[in-house]
Amino acid sequence: MYLDFNLKTIEPAELVDTARTLKAEGYRMVQICANKIPEGYELTYSFDKDLELYNYRVILPEDGEIESITDSYFAAFVYENEIKDLFGIKVNHIALDFQGNFFITNEPTPWKKGKSE
Repeated sequence: MYLDFNLKTIEPAELVDTARTLKAEGYRMVQICANKIPEGYELTYSFDKDLELYNYRVILPEDGEIESITDSYFAAFVYENEIKDLFGIKVNHIALDFQGNFFITNEPTPWKKGKSE
């Protein structure tokens, strides 16, 4: 059972090295969650090892970009394409990039409205 909520805010530039270190230490990626906030976007990356859950939060400005962690966690391509398509956040160097076609919607999502496609 998870007893503690471990959350650390990191800079976007720290994300790839953080993921690489966690992978080397045997952590598995659990999820990536995007959220719209007044300052722009909040991305929370969750990792688990031995029933210990660690969350790393990255704050991006409205026009911010983030590097992919698919070099360390290939399955992150699902979350990263979702974030790219539904939120309009630029995710660089996704190993399997659907080029904006992972989710196709008739109208822009509420988190993406006003962003250029």
